[in-house]
Amino acid sequence: MVLLNEHMSRARVFAILERADPGDKLAKWFNGFLMVLVMANIMAVIAESVPSIYAAYSIAFNAFEVFSVSVFTFEYVLRVWAIAEKAPQADMALRQRLRYMVSLYGLVDLLAILPSLLVVFMPGIDLRSLRAIRLLRILKFSHYSYALQDLGRAIFEERRAFIASFYVLGVVLVLASTLLHLVEHNVQPEYFGSIPDAMWWGVITLTTVGYGDVSPVTPLGKLLGGLVAILGVCTVALLTGILASSFSVQMARRKREFQAQVTAALSDGVLTDAELSFLTTLQDEMGISDEEFERLKLLMMQRKRSES
Repeated sequence: MVLLNEHMSRARVFAILERADPGDKLAKWFNGFLMVLVMANIMAVIAESVPSIYAAYSIAFNAFEVFSVSVFTFEYVLRVWAIAEKAPQADMALRQRLRYMVSLYGLVDLLAILPSLLVVFMPGIDLRSLRAIRLLRILKFSHYSYALQDLGRAIFEERRAFIASFYVLGVVLVLASTLLHLVEHNVQPEYFGSIPDAMWWGVITLTTVGYGDVSPVTPLGKLLGGLVAILGVCTVALLTGILASSFSVQMARRKREFQAQVTAALSDGVLTDAELSFLTTLQDEMGISDEEFERLKLLMMQRKRSES
């Protein structure tokens, strides 16, 4: 009986943390609170970097940090405990917990509380470094946003294409920097005196930033610079196209999931208030437009009538 109650409690916590039920108001409020807390932490870290502001409100900043770390630690412990619900068998719970702890999400959650732990165990640590680590809390948004999850999944699924693109970018960078070093080093030794020096120009040109502080002056150098700039535009366009294509695939998958929920809700030909509330909440969570929602409802109802 105790084990059954523990399992039910753990399942409930897991459902809240993972938003398993889009109609769960407690899960919605809890995740909304965490999103606000993360944003407030980012603003606090930025404000703390101003010496006059931190000197005036140091007590408030420290109290807010203690509160935030307590909440994030509580969330982390709950996630480690509740993630065992994903284990296919009870004896695999420990393995599931370890898998979460070394996953990207688990490491992000750990980084959210790590700075304060470092202060406790390493009192002499540089506080400016801690501020930089605390800014990593912004990565926790990936827990609470479907759009960010889709973006992360899109990048992961196209990782081979990204690796290939960055490989090409690296090759072009090295070749361009080497050629500009050979052509320009006698004229501008302070900028192109070595290949590493020339790489600054290469990075700025390939990424199409073009600060203008370094540029070739010889005719051949200008010709090479123009070619490198064109290659940079093409490479950036390639990366953008890969990401956009993969992201659109993820959005289409979300729409199919939402369509499946609409189909299930209209299986009896009637959309009850409870079902409408559930679908509206799911629509908001998944970022489905009102027009798309109405189109799906109309399509499913017409299909249901034709079948009957």
